[in-house]
Amino acid sequence: MSLPEKELEQARQLAQQKVREVHDNKSQLDSASIDLILTQARSHYAWTDKPVAEQLLREIYAMTSAGPTSMNTCPARIVFVTSIEGKDRLAKSLKPANVKKMMGAPVTAIIAYDPDFWTQLPYLFPHEDRRPHFAGKEEHALETAFRNSSLQGAYLMIAARALGLDVGAMSGFSNAIVDAEFFSESGYKSNFLCNIGYADESALYQRLPRFSFEQVCSFL
Repeated sequence: MSLPEKELEQARQLAQQKVREVHDNKSQLDSASIDLILTQARSHYAWTDKPVAEQLLREIYAMTSAGPTSMNTCPARIVFVTSIEGKDRLAKSLKPANVKKMMGAPVTAIIAYDPDFWTQLPYLFPHEDRRPHFAGKEEHALETAFRNSSLQGAYLMIAARALGLDVGAMSGFSNAIVDAEFFSESGYKSNFLCNIGYADESALYQRLPRFSFEQVCSFL
């Protein structure tokens, strides 16, 4: 339900002031922070046995949930697999080369999405009823859910790095097996997996090449 006009205007002014305060407090990240989350960060495939506290996973989700999605749809649904039982179930879906990587990680996040995310829009986007944009439009809903859950998965990876953890995303698995094993009742659909923990850097190889700006960017 929409806020009354007066309360809505007060909420807007408060939100605008908060953004100004954030920028006034820190206009941009320092180079060391950018190195940590992106420019010098690496994807990891080997892990130490140091555990990841549940509170850290909760903080990662809180940061992830703040990231933007179209119409605030927030379609991602996340399962943090930490138990031996859960890992054994997840291993059924993996290509052989990925089993060791997953089993060695303290946490493996299944980033999934809810195809029926749009039914929650009255709560997530209370300004107006946007459900007609998706009702009866399955392909559009699935595209929206996949795109925005991918964004949220990326936010999760950056959030984990920002909190001092390492990550390694994986796509070498059967979505059908994961969905049958973990989401048969909810109807959620898996997108990708992401190992989370404290990396064993001795397993790293050299950094792979990246395209230059001139190779992939242009101006119009």
